[in-house]
Amino acid sequence: MKVYVSADIEGIAGVTHWDETEIGKPGYEASRRQMAAEVRAACEGAAQAGAREILVKDAHDTGRNLTPADLPPGTELHRGWASHPLAMVEGLDPSFAGLLLVGYHAPAGSVGSPLAHTLSPQLHAVTINDRPASELLLVVHSAAYVGVPLLFVSGDAETCAEAQRLNPHIVTTAVKRGVGGATVSVDAGRAVEGIRTGVTAALTGDPARCLIALPERFSVGITYRDHPPAYRASFYPGASLTGPRSVGFSASDFLDVLRFLMFVA
Repeated sequence: MKVYVSADIEGIAGVTHWDETEIGKPGYEASRRQMAAEVRAACEGAAQAGAREILVKDAHDTGRNLTPADLPPGTELHRGWASHPLAMVEGLDPSFAGLLLVGYHAPAGSVGSPLAHTLSPQLHAVTINDRPASELLLVVHSAAYVGVPLLFVSGDAETCAEAQRLNPHIVTTAVKRGVGGATVSVDAGRAVEGIRTGVTAALTGDPARCLIALPERFSVGITYRDHPPAYRASFYPGASLTGPRSVGFSASDFLDVLRFLMFVA
């Protein structure tokens, strides 16, 4: 069995402030270590369930938060960004039995985390078909596009609740919840063990029941925090201004949506 792990940092236990998410800033090293521990736990849980090939995508910021030394033997690590439209799940294809997400977080405009955002802090809101679009939703659609089910999600409580709404068969492990500008997290040991056992449980079920159908058409809306980026983005082929800080784009092929987001978000 072959599985794919995509890892972010804002949904890792204890991570609360932007300074804790950026290389060189105070608190980053502690966050990076906990990210490594939670990703390693996901890999161990997958191995216990019979996975023999595991690819990990470092999907936070520079894509250079994890190192091969952080991961179990036999695991492959995708670091950095090649600028492919699949972005946070670059390299995902039908050969993978399932997708696992670690450290995911609430979307832009949400109260579920003090670090809530979608793709970039410069975006005030992102919608697809008039519903808020989180990075989780974008990744779920990306996985569905290549025919791979999302089986497991860890992160903040709102992200886990969103995954359950998308498909109740997706196994989730919430390691913290947001309260205004604060977070309340479980201890590091419980986070790691919950992820390890959750991944094992997710991979021992029927993956087909976690597949999610793609909409027939996508209407994308982006609202920036400032107006100049919206003006620039309106020149992307097929995009148009829908307000002083907003652009819209429509497509029937989700890959076209990903291309749009890659260039304007």
